[in-house]
Amino acid sequence: MLSRRRLLASLAGAGAASLLAPALAPPALAGELFNRVDLRGGHDADLSGLLPDAADDQSRLFQRAIDEAAAAGRILRLPPGSFVISNIDLPDGARIIGVPGATRLIYGGRGHFMLAEGARRIELSGMVLDGANQRLGGHVSGLLHLRGVNEAIVEDLAVAGADGHGITLEACGGRIHHTEISGARLAGIYAIESRSLAITRNVVRDCANGGILVHRWSIGEDATLIDGNRVMRIAARAGGTGQNGNGINIFRAGNVMVTNNHVSDCAFSAIRANSASNIQIISNQAIRSGETAIYAEFSFEGAVIASNLIDGGTVGISVANFNEGGRLASVTGNIIRNLTTKGPYPAEYAGFGIGMAIEADAAVSGNVIEGAPKWGVLMGWGPFLRAVNFSGNTIRDCGAGIAVSVVEGAGAALISGNMFDATPGGAVLGCRWNEVVTKDLAKVGAGRFKHLTLERNVVA
Repeated sequence: MLSRRRLLASLAGAGAASLLAPALAPPALAGELFNRVDLRGGHDADLSGLLPDAADDQSRLFQRAIDEAAAAGRILRLPPGSFVISNIDLPDGARIIGVPGATRLIYGGRGHFMLAEGARRIELSGMVLDGANQRLGGHVSGLLHLRGVNEAIVEDLAVAGADGHGITLEACGGRIHHTEISGARLAGIYAIESRSLAITRNVVRDCANGGILVHRWSIGEDATLIDGNRVMRIAARAGGTGQNGNGINIFRAGNVMVTNNHVSDCAFSAIRANSASNIQIISNQAIRSGETAIYAEFSFEGAVIASNLIDGGTVGISVANFNEGGRLASVTGNIIRNLTTKGPYPAEYAGFGIGMAIEADAAVSGNVIEGAPKWGVLMGWGPFLRAVNFSGNTIRDCGAGIAVSVVEGAGAALISGNMFDATPGGAVLGCRWNEVVTKDLAKVGAGRFKHLTLERNVVA
């Protein structure tokens, strides 16, 4: 029987194609070669013999198709179905678009899956990238590995079964948007030495060692935006005490914004910023973290941690390591609750079950801490305390309120206008490191500790 497609094809051959509007052009059939006007102004590329759902590896055909499309400035638009490929090198200008959820590219093993180096622009969207848990070569770390791409556009993908990272962007700009990454052996997204990258509205789940990682080889400006992502069930299979198992991890990258993310069930931190200056961590949810929920640590200057909701973890918020230059923070309007003393490794230093740890050059206000079994707040560690203004906070149902350092050399702290309710161990305690050495200073006063100012606090 003469099909509609064959009828249209015969009309086109007879010169009647001009009567057909572009919107009526039929989709590609398996193996059919066609060019179609793209409604956005370009043209679709020739499929060059690619066959959906063929059992054979089609790497050679796929490489030829994408090379020809990029050279002609066209889109390689893939139909539904599966294509087994490997060692695909994406040229500058490559644009590959599939049918979301229906076009599947499967890694055939032996080397790398998809790699781009030194391109101005690469665009990938609407496909499933399936690593099939096959080993990647040592020259790549991600199933999709883009290196030195000025504008990397990755949208509406599903990336699964990566032997390494799901997506690696090395020295790239652009965006990863509305993409789901699952089952990676390392992290879902690994962005190193980025150039004003945007990582937005993605789902990263069930990865073995990390969720979203934004790192640099050395401390410097990065300016990545991490907004509106959902990160869940991140393990730490490679072990350690915090280098793995984090939902969102910022390392040495300055001027990064982490906003409006939902992060849950991570082996260590929901959000961990290490040596990351000018970090903003705002309006996130951190649920059931295995260790410190939100961390700003080591040699950073400048951290804004505001309006986050933390439910579960061993420490709610830690702004620490003044001994290594970690300083300058504003911590406001956060809710911290339901903490535990049971961590992923034996407790060290001050231990677990602490609502907030704060050390140097910080304003802390408007926070509510509830259910910290040891202390609501640890303020300073030994001599590492300076210029902390802790005012207008509420601490309730905690083992004790504030443990503040009274070690020789500790700097000034103002504890003013706070509410303490149901803190049976005391409202404000003087500590030498982890040892409580005073009675409740909220009752007896700061006394001989001239670096402390306590005023207008309410103990219920």
